[in-house]
Amino acid sequence: MEFNKRTVLWIVFAISLIVLWNNWMVANGKQSLFSNQPPAKVAQQQTKPSDVPAAAQPGSTAVPGTPGASAAAVPGAPAAPVSQTITVTTDVVKVDIDSVGGVIKRLELLKYDDHFDKTKNQVLFNVGGPNVYLGQTGLIGTSAAGVLPNHTTPFTVRPGSRTLDSNGVVQVVMDAEQGGVRLTKTLTFRKGDYLIGVRHEVTNLSGAPVNPSLYLQLQHDGNKPANDSWFMSSYTGPTLYTDADKYQKLTFEEIEKGKADHSTKADNGWIAISQHFFVSAFIPADKAPRDIFTKKIANNLYAIGTVQSLGTVAPGATVSSDTRLYSGPQEEKILETITPGLELVKDYGMLTVIAKPIFWVMDHLHAMLGNWGWTIVVLTILIKLLFFPLSAAGYRSMAKMRVVTPKMQAIRERFKNDPAKMQQATMELYKTEKINPLGGCLPILVQMPVFFALYWVLQASVEMRGAPWIGWIQDLTQPDPYYILPVIYAVSMYITTKLNPQPTDPVQAKMMLFMPIAFSVVFFFFPSGLVLYWVVNNILSIAQQWVITRKFETGAAK
Repeated sequence: MEFNKRTVLWIVFAISLIVLWNNWMVANGKQSLFSNQPPAKVAQQQTKPSDVPAAAQPGSTAVPGTPGASAAAVPGAPAAPVSQTITVTTDVVKVDIDSVGGVIKRLELLKYDDHFDKTKNQVLFNVGGPNVYLGQTGLIGTSAAGVLPNHTTPFTVRPGSRTLDSNGVVQVVMDAEQGGVRLTKTLTFRKGDYLIGVRHEVTNLSGAPVNPSLYLQLQHDGNKPANDSWFMSSYTGPTLYTDADKYQKLTFEEIEKGKADHSTKADNGWIAISQHFFVSAFIPADKAPRDIFTKKIANNLYAIGTVQSLGTVAPGATVSSDTRLYSGPQEEKILETITPGLELVKDYGMLTVIAKPIFWVMDHLHAMLGNWGWTIVVLTILIKLLFFPLSAAGYRSMAKMRVVTPKMQAIRERFKNDPAKMQQATMELYKTEKINPLGGCLPILVQMPVFFALYWVLQASVEMRGAPWIGWIQDLTQPDPYYILPVIYAVSMYITTKLNPQPTDPVQAKMMLFMPIAFSVVFFFFPSGLVLYWVVNNILSIAQQWVITRKFETGAAK
């Protein structure tokens, strides 16, 4: 049987679709098609998640312990505490803090537009509408006087400025007394910083020792992002990191089924809720032993958190604990400076080893060019130069194949009833003409890892979110709104097909003409930055292939 490189191209295309599907599965927390990982084990927790109060969201009228239930609907239920909202504004965030629990109930990023409405800003923490996203802290434990202060306890907010002072700092200090204990919570915001300092001071006001534990908890609903689609699917869910077990990625479905397999004890690391381009992470004090938990709080509401013992607090004594809360963009250079492993929330998938160097190069190019679109163009040129010798060898092989196509057609006609002799004669022709039948596939094969790695770079890099190129391309991470780049790609693919040796089989010839259309339709849904890379690459390839093909055809004519 005659070996034809078109068959290889179709195999590459099929494998590419499988790899894309696998990456999509991994990005959504599903098991990889290529992984033999055993079924997840249920995390065994010494500290019970039920110890953390499962109360309603701050500012609501729900009864503690029954999220979403109305207090008025339960006869004899205590009145909900009066809620006061304190708004803090810096140059990068606007934060609403609820005096009930001292909880940030809304966090708006002032430097990032909303995905759908560009007149609004991106909001992370929120309790309005169908979505719930909160960070809660408090104490677990009781004394003779009752339950210790937690995220359902009313706090008294000390007066003070709610905007940045001359030093670029603003603090909100809140106090709550309950169960014979005073909990003072201090939130510190700084200019240009998405990192919030969270300090807890526990003072024992009773006459007996108490043993409080501090919990840090992130809540999130289980809904998929509103902008999620099959081709542009992104991950939203709990993540965590410890020195021992490194980066761990969970799903709400695993928590729902009680199959969330993760570290349960550590004295380092962090817990987070990751989503497309953004992350919120509690970073407890280092070398402070803690338990890590995940749990279902209510229908379609889940949590990841830590519980840290503060030890025995004697009467009149005070203990404190410093925690940091990062809630902002997944900017790699920022995350790397905060704590080990936090940069891993910028998930490049299974091609991280290629994607990270690509982004490093792009970041340096962007520093010089100031435009991410032109950065992609220059990156494509650099990649083309890097693989120039290999691609040139492939194009020379294709040029030779084009020259000997009439001879191959003659062999097919001569031995059309004897496939074995046809194959033998074809191999002899390849040997005589010094043709490698696989050589023409090399230009495509060497680019596939780069193609997929760049796909994940564009998917993961908030640095390119909303970044324009020219004219109609105003966001390189979104599909081309007018499909101009996919159409240009189709034209370039058609030209490439005409430069390639024409298949001797009419069916294969029709399939090769169909491929540009198939790829272009797929590219309608891909980030425009990725299509830009492929368009520029094709244009450069056409120029290179045309020169080499013309050289060989001129030589053959002589």
